[in-house]
Parts: sequence; structure tokens; C-alpha cells
Amino acid sequence: MSQRVSIPKAPPGPIDRRAAADAIDAFLRALGRSDPEIVGTGERVADMFADELCAGYDVDTRKLVEGSAIDATSQPIAVGGSLVVVRDIPFVTTCPHHLLPSIGTATVGFKATTRLVGLGTVVALVDAHARRLALQEHIGEGVVEDLDAVLTPEWVGCRLVLAHGCMIARGERATGAHVETLALRGAPDRVAEAHAALGVGQGGGR
Repeated sequence: MSQRVSIPKAPPGPIDRRAAADAIDAFLRALGRSDPEIVGTGERVADMFADELCAGYDVDTRKLVEGSAIDATSQPIAVGGSLVVVRDIPFVTTCPHHLLPSIGTATVGFKATTRLVGLGTVVALVDAHARRLALQEHIGEGVVEDLDAVLTPEWVGCRLVLAHGCMIARGERATGAHVETLALRGAPDRVAEAHAALGVGQGGGR
């Protein structure tokens, strides 16, 4: 199921790089910074957010999954009820409250019924939802909603384990702390199976 992923684009939102760069430069001046090292920082930061940290807004995530989904009933071996888990997917996201990075891993799993999806698509889906100004909980919910809508599995879940820059660089300065969240869809009698497959409560990226 691993394959090269084609990323479908969503309609682009308006981006004014010059205005963004000027705003960053004005912000630094307002903080009293005029160091030689920060010449050009506004432009670099604007490009970083437009091209990297917010690139997920340009991806139509539902079409991304639909474009990779395959009919499992046409496979030589029946795959209905098969368990698919992609573990330790590395990703970076940006906190919408402080604009600081959070770094961690995602584990995505589902119990197949009649449809499967390319494994590379699962990775691309996590990345697309993460490369936005997003809360951790919203990333997991977005991944699960897209997979559930297209694949209609018995259950689907996304477990995220993140080290938050806003907890490390400010406030609590809790270096080494991780936040774990779980988004899950499926019948109540499948929860224990899903938790075990996704490694809920095991700590770290496992």
C-alpha cells in the first residue's frame, strides 16, 4: 500500500508576504531590537510561515485520502477486518496561541472494512493537518474525520505525543514533558482494541 503521494491543492488563501515581513520587522523594533543580525528576519519569517509552517492550508485533505483509497474487495486476499497501524510519524506544528513549534509523533490506525489507503497518504495527511496554526486536539480530529469519511472502517484513531514549545520556552519551562491526545471513531466495544493498537498510555512515541 506504500506509494508516491500526489498532494491535491485547496484554493489558496490571500498571502501578502511583504506585509507579513514588514509586520515582523515592526514587531522586533517594538521590542527594542535593531541588532545587525536581524536584518532580513521579517522576510525570512514570512517565507517560513507561508511556505512551511502554514503549508497545510493549501492541501485538500479529504481529496488527498480519496485519491489514494482502493477497493479492498478487489484484492486477491480478503482484507476486511485487517488492522493497519502507522507508528511514530514525525511532525511539527505551530501553536496558534504563542506561535511556537511543537514537535512529536503520530500513530494512526484503523480496522479496515472495504477500503484501504496508501501508507504514504497517512503520513501526508498528518503533515497537512499539522502544518497549520493548530491545537494538538484539532490535528488528531482532522486526521480521523478524513479517514473515517472515506474508508468507513470499523474504527479509526490518531494518537499524538507532542513536546510543546510554549511549555518548554516559557511559563512552566517543563523540558521533557509530553502531551498525549487521542482522537477515535468507532463502536464502543472497539475502544479497548483501538487503545492497545495505538499504544495509548504507553508514553513516549510508542
